[in-house]
Amino acid sequence: MSRSIFVTGGTSGIGQGIAQAFAALGDTVVATGATADEVARAPSHPRIAYRALDVRDAQAVQQAVGSLGMLHVVVNCAGVIQRSAEHDPEVFARTIDINLTGTMRVCAAARPLLAATRGCIVNTASMLSFFGGGLVPGYSASKGGVAQLTKSLAIAYAVDGIRVNAIAPGWIGTPLTQALQDDAQRSGPILARTPLGRWGTPADVAGPTVFLASEAAGFVTGVVLPVDGGYLVT
Repeated sequence: MSRSIFVTGGTSGIGQGIAQAFAALGDTVVATGATADEVARAPSHPRIAYRALDVRDAQAVQQAVGSLGMLHVVVNCAGVIQRSAEHDPEVFARTIDINLTGTMRVCAAARPLLAATRGCIVNTASMLSFFGGGLVPGYSASKGGVAQLTKSLAIAYAVDGIRVNAIAPGWIGTPLTQALQDDAQRSGPILARTPLGRWGTPADVAGPTVFLASEAAGFVTGVVLPVDGGYLVT
């Protein structure tokens, strides 16, 4: 059976890889980007419909989710990182609003539709859900919040038969991390600490996401699953 999948932040990077993975399974995917320009740059796919959505806009979120009619899986990948600038309280607040509160807006809007299908949610946490990041206090705080939000909603939404889990990606090769990948002095220590010895790919993250959204994970909820090549255990 083809499922209805909603992926925020699905026009590039990890979110795009996840959207494509669900589409490859025959699911129908709506993937959002923050702006019309992001949507225009997204690669076309016959099973993916792209839409612009600012997850800070509660009314827009409600309209986007409500227009789906039926919904089986929500994947929250919309996010922003603003290195160093996040020490400014206003930038910090914007980062929280997108990464954490935006995730909550989507989850709350999707709950009635997911309850009807006994569907599930997969949020995007981070390695920085587990430890701090001196240059990115807003991002670290937001991702720590996503981890706790995931656990809390897993409890709250269980009454509706909705499972809520999260992935916690490690160092993944995307356009967002390209400069870091290209800098040997910075990428070297990352690879040295990663037991699998390489950068991850969006496909590496998509696989566990598909699993968490599948019947194979039918008794799994409230989990924050690292997808990091072993980075956190060293």
